[in-house]
Amino acid sequence: MFNKIKEECGVFAISEAEDDLDIVNTSYLALYALQHRGQEGCGICVNNKNSLALYKDIGLVSEVFTKRNLDKLPKTSIAIAHVRYGTTGDNNRANVQPLVVNHKEGKMALAHNGNLVNDHTLRDKLESKGLIFQTTSDSEVIAYLITKNRLKSSSIEEAIEKTMYEIKGAYSLVIMTPYKLIVARDPRGFRPLVMGKLKDRYVFASETCAFDAINASYIRSVAPGEIISINKGQLKSIKTHCNKYKRSLCVFELLYFSRPDSKIDDIDVLDARLKAGEFLYTENKIEADVVIGVPDSGILSAIGYSRASGINYGVGLIKNKYIGRTFIQPKQAQRDSSVQIKLNVVKSVIEGKRVVLIDDSIVRGTTSIRIVKLLRDAGAKEVHFRSSAPMFLNPCYFGTDIDSKENLFACKHTKEEMKDILNVDSLEFLSVENVVKLSKENIGYCTACFSGNYPIKPKTERSKSHLEQ
Repeated sequence: MFNKIKEECGVFAISEAEDDLDIVNTSYLALYALQHRGQEGCGICVNNKNSLALYKDIGLVSEVFTKRNLDKLPKTSIAIAHVRYGTTGDNNRANVQPLVVNHKEGKMALAHNGNLVNDHTLRDKLESKGLIFQTTSDSEVIAYLITKNRLKSSSIEEAIEKTMYEIKGAYSLVIMTPYKLIVARDPRGFRPLVMGKLKDRYVFASETCAFDAINASYIRSVAPGEIISINKGQLKSIKTHCNKYKRSLCVFELLYFSRPDSKIDDIDVLDARLKAGEFLYTENKIEADVVIGVPDSGILSAIGYSRASGINYGVGLIKNKYIGRTFIQPKQAQRDSSVQIKLNVVKSVIEGKRVVLIDDSIVRGTTSIRIVKLLRDAGAKEVHFRSSAPMFLNPCYFGTDIDSKENLFACKHTKEEMKDILNVDSLEFLSVENVVKLSKENIGYCTACFSGNYPIKPKTERSKSHLEQ
């Protein structure tokens, strides 16, 4: 997908063990595998003889972690790491994670994937008590609440447990103290968090593709609401917040966010995208000559559509792999100019053909218009647009950067108007009914951006950042 939404963040963590593993290089490789989840900045924090050492900066993993910068970090004990694309907070070095805070009990490092919905209310309360914030990230709110609760708790785990009663929204957390590694996932499980094993070490990541990059084995997903603490190789699971609510995994993780070679909540992302393409065909059958997908996230659904329909799959669009993701550009004009040099049409596949074009979604519509024009200019006889996501009709408050209806294509136009603006012969979207059937079992998904059924209800449009349980 191009020019659409801001990406999610990615987290990684590795526990301590008595071995000679280079945890800095291991974290670096894991972040490389998670780069698709965030391209604004990245960081690694390690435990060095019971103190915390951090390096972070704005940029891609390969830009930030040169050999010289990697060598600055000690190679032993525990580590947490993060790639960021902010859905809240400005793009500056201060907002890059992990965050390290000092408090009465010592230092603590934290990295966060997700988006709180009551962060402004919590920030106001903390500031009224004299706390000074160094960043505009909601992750710092979480860090301060944990340190506040630590003063009246017997352990860091208890402090996190208390903090989870206060924060609302989506969060997968990796936290490190000089002695422990702790991870936590919000009670509804909006964002993924998986656990694995590398030799005698436990590893955690947003997706299993990070485990493949470091030769770690997958164990299971962290349960919604679960807190896991590891100290001297001993794992402790705390489930006080588990089973309080129906699971609400963001269904867009399956359609777009996650890498297709990942497994999240025991769902194979590749299979889910193939299934989306099959549903697209069975819902709206049409005669055509070739099916093509928009690289990269539309390709698997196009293959699924081709298999279900018997229409040949063709490589109709080629992506310049040396250009960054277009939607990662912060301004619309920058994204538009990037699209022009990122995609090229294979004319021999398109010319004179009835083309089924499949993308993972249509959010703002601007890039979709450009792609269709490329196909028309290449001589496509017909263009039938299919979206493997339903129509985006509502803001998202849980991490996907769709903060209002103002720029949503489907909110500004009827389906027929969208078809005319896109200049396509037909336009169809995957139904909400089938989007929750992309896995063998409906484990419980958040589809609020499509259906308007929020797992946590918005208060008012004026205070849309503050939602209530």
